[in-house]
Amino acid sequence: MTANRIVPSAFPPARRRAQRGLSLIGLLLGGAVIALLALLVMKVLPSALEYNAIRSAITKIATEGGASARDYQVAFDRHAAIDDITAISGKDLVIEKNAGGQTVISFEYEKRIALFGPASLVIEYRGSTQ
Repeated sequence: MTANRIVPSAFPPARRRAQRGLSLIGLLLGGAVIALLALLVMKVLPSALEYNAIRSAITKIATEGGASARDYQVAFDRHAAIDDITAISGKDLVIEKNAGGQTVISFEYEKRIALFGPASLVIEYRGSTQ
């Protein structure tokens, strides 16, 4: 007589394990956040590049020197035409002499960037050669 023996199979029984990964809702929410951040970067980047061009221009004209404030303004307008700077012009620059006799050129302006619908982003830019 043969005994009924249970022979262990080569494959263990399937066990329920906690699944790892991203759910569909998590994927959609993550994609929406990434899309909003990409939109924000695409809207702000040209404004930030223009700000850097303005800082570079005032640094160059401050090192070149000038006899009067009007000379600095005209020099900035030349740089603005080359670098496509439209946020400010030469007459928006504040040109002063400091206690050491150096010329200090500064600027300040506000940029409003429309995002979507009634929402917009306001960035206050300011800079100086000092």
